[in-house]
Amino acid sequence: MSDAAKPDPSDEALMREEALVLEYDFDAPPAKVWRAVTIPALRERWLPDCDLAGAEPESTIAGEEVRYRLRDSEPPFRESHVIFRIEPNEDGGTRFRIIQQACEVALPQAANSNCCMMRAAA
Repeated sequence: MSDAAKPDPSDEALMREEALVLEYDFDAPPAKVWRAVTIPALRERWLPDCDLAGAEPESTIAGEEVRYRLRDSEPPFRESHVIFRIEPNEDGGTRFRIIQQACEVALPQAANSNCCMMRAAA
């Protein structure tokens, strides 16, 4: 297993958006790793439902990629996307890439912000 963060060029857009990219090589075949990230009972062992914004994946490319939305369990309850990419490696095992990126957060506007609309009403 290697924990070197060596993203490929296809992840360049994600890297520019300040994503955390980790890459691992496993001896297990890709189908077994795929099961671990997509079958809820298996995924629950290492990525519990309480850490997810929703138990169902946001998107899936069968056998290759699955995307979940994570939510912090404590305020301010920040959210992020995590993408798991799976591909065969040159040793017959699996290259497993984890890409985590913070979600855009729209902060609420204060009622007394005195924006143009409020000044016009005064």
